[in-house]
Amino acid sequence: MKHKQKLVVLGVGLVSIFPIAAALFFYYVSPPAGRMNHGDLLQPTPLPAKPLALLDGSEFRFEQLKGKWVLLHIDSGDCSARCRNKLHALRQFRLAQGKDMVRLERVWLLSDGSTPAPDLLTEYAGTLAVRAAGSEALAVFPAPGDTAAHVYVVDPHGNLMMRFPENPDPTRVIKDLQRLLRPSRIGAG
Repeated sequence: MKHKQKLVVLGVGLVSIFPIAAALFFYYVSPPAGRMNHGDLLQPTPLPAKPLALLDGSEFRFEQLKGKWVLLHIDSGDCSARCRNKLHALRQFRLAQGKDMVRLERVWLLSDGSTPAPDLLTEYAGTLAVRAAGSEALAVFPAPGDTAAHVYVVDPHGNLMMRFPENPDPTRVIKDLQRLLRPSRIGAG
């Protein structure tokens, strides 16, 4: 009988130690190869409060978008092929969110004085084109080199918090956005 009790105690001890040993092994010997998110998490930075202007000349402030997630890109109003690809990607990222797409806004910060072609504005209707040339707003967006190479994410509190790499993997961007939108839906009411 005592031998059986010792085996039970030994078994319970081994079962208790196994998760700790496995965690230590995977943490020190075989750490995970990658990270969960595709975008680079940034130090949350509030966007400037100073007004900018929409294409029609009306005033625009980032605080107008509080309560919404924002997908933002910076580019010239002339909109090269890379710019058009980003506009298309922003629209697709938003559409892929299904019922949560109403919680996402798209913003195009125009980095120069050029005005986008009317057909481009029609094709990407719903994207806010905001004149930002010469404003302090452009200085907020960190990038290793070219700010126009990235798509940025602004949280519902108006803080810049994520940057996607140039030519991001669309599937991974969509998953990142879903991870952001789902938990925040609880507070959205």
